[in-house]
Amino acid sequence: MQTFINDFPLPYLEEDRVAAVNGDFFIQLGLIVMLAGGLAYLLRLFRQPQILAYVLAGILIKPILNLISQFTTIPGFNILIDQSLINSMSIFGIAFLLFIVGLEMDLKALRSVSLVSSLGGLIQISILGTLGFLVALLLGYVSIEAAYVGLILAFSSTMVVMKILSDKKELNTLHGRITVGILLMEDIVAILALIVLNSTDFTLSIIGLAILKFLILFVLAFLASRYLFKYIFRFAAKNQELLLVTALSVCFLFSLAFNYFGFSIIIGAFIAGVALGNLEYSFEIIGKMKSLKDFFALLFFVSLGMGISFAAIKSNWIVIVILLGIIIFFKPMLIMTICSVFKYTKKPSFMVANSLAQIGEFSLILVAQGLALGHVSDELFSVTVFVALASITLTSYYMEYNGFFYRILDKPLSLFDKFTTEGLEYLPTEVKPTIALCGHNRIGYSILRDLRKVKKRVIVIDYNPEIINKMVKEGYHCIYGEVTDDEIIDRMNIKKLKILISTIPGLKENLYLIKRVREVNKKVNILVAANNIDEAMKYYEEGVDYVILPHFLGGEHASNIVTNVRTKKLNLERKRKDHIRNLKNRQAIGHEHPKRN
Repeated sequence: MQTFINDFPLPYLEEDRVAAVNGDFFIQLGLIVMLAGGLAYLLRLFRQPQILAYVLAGILIKPILNLISQFTTIPGFNILIDQSLINSMSIFGIAFLLFIVGLEMDLKALRSVSLVSSLGGLIQISILGTLGFLVALLLGYVSIEAAYVGLILAFSSTMVVMKILSDKKELNTLHGRITVGILLMEDIVAILALIVLNSTDFTLSIIGLAILKFLILFVLAFLASRYLFKYIFRFAAKNQELLLVTALSVCFLFSLAFNYFGFSIIIGAFIAGVALGNLEYSFEIIGKMKSLKDFFALLFFVSLGMGISFAAIKSNWIVIVILLGIIIFFKPMLIMTICSVFKYTKKPSFMVANSLAQIGEFSLILVAQGLALGHVSDELFSVTVFVALASITLTSYYMEYNGFFYRILDKPLSLFDKFTTEGLEYLPTEVKPTIALCGHNRIGYSILRDLRKVKKRVIVIDYNPEIINKMVKEGYHCIYGEVTDDEIIDRMNIKKLKILISTIPGLKENLYLIKRVREVNKKVNILVAANNIDEAMKYYEEGVDYVILPHFLGGEHASNIVTNVRTKKLNLERKRKDHIRNLKNRQAIGHEHPKRN
């Protein structure tokens, strides 16, 4: 059975392993956190990603301590960092992150993007894996190492991407859901790869036994989730401290069980999260776990920075450049092409591709396991660490400024438009629409439900091909694309529009749409959905007739229901049945994502 440290030996070379001779671990940890916090604060002032600060802290911590030791007059000041201990603690960051990913993993919420996530994700993994394998052979690696290189290139970072999407509140966007779906498929394949590669004997019997053990553990997790945990957590939820301790116990229980049977502890943590994900208390568990996850994730990125070997980088710079080229340029182009083939417009396709242009923790886990098993060399391990570090750092910039990059590349990316128009437009000429609905999300769904009687006068604009397909089948006028696309706006019949409704979330996109429509039609009534009061006031300043604030409307609606029930003007049982029926209809098209709001 592997130890926890060997389970995921985070990057450091043998010559860099240093024991803490003077000073205890608390002092070491304090110095790391203070340095990381100071750098994070400094970089935040310049609007730079925090991940970069943590990596820089790892790179700078040893030189800074050496410099202080040379010039300090404090007797006995000679603090050395015990990196093996930092690495072992950073494992918890990955385990807690994947535990939370499992908690938030709502497969029903990904139903509307299931095809591109599953089939598209598998296509991406297959192409990148094959390309990486062939390139590695050309670079002189043996077959087993080449296979690892292919797998390394195929997987993106769930940890980094989920953190950035969550920080930017983009998990519930179309590109966020596609990205999460692809990451889920990559994680499943990575887990299977870990199972298969966990032995030096690649016979079918060994592989079959490993998969069988995994399936048994997964079934046990499912049964526990369905028949045991709901009773345990119903009692634990009465005390918030007990709820946290119980959730942690389940996380460690699954991690230990999977580790005992030869699997990675982070796989156990992920399955534990999935097992608890359907509980009604999952949101509270996530809230209590996030602080722990953030702290240990800091150590993960610091350990990456501490593990950089500049000697290994110098001797393998050609390999590094080639692998980075595949990850930074070929991988996004491949993902964008796949999304476009699945009928997604260039903007969400670009956002997805931008988000996945890195290799991540599963790549590091795979190569670390390969190193422990003797499948890969120390040299390839060091190369993988640097490539992961470089691509993760670059991704944090890509995702932070993806809107800026998209505006620059908007016209060159138009070549992807040819994939996205066929069969996703319905504009019969006998009736011209006078009501335009931009965005068929939760609000749009309710609005459209009340416009069925005049559906021939309604046109729906959305950039989700599944939604457009559904609207075409129901007989609505439809245009598939971005509302900020001038060609799309020109085809909305804006001269004759009487009502324009926009439920799209972007402030800049809505302001541009309002400006373009007002230039042509001064009399149209414009209704726009806003995320907060500041946005609402901005829309009113631009001449919007009414701003929809979902939370306020929800409160008013609830108040009306209470009043009507009190005055006996409403049959609450009938209202309940209607509400359940509507919720099921929304659920069927993947509109509700309560865990990601």
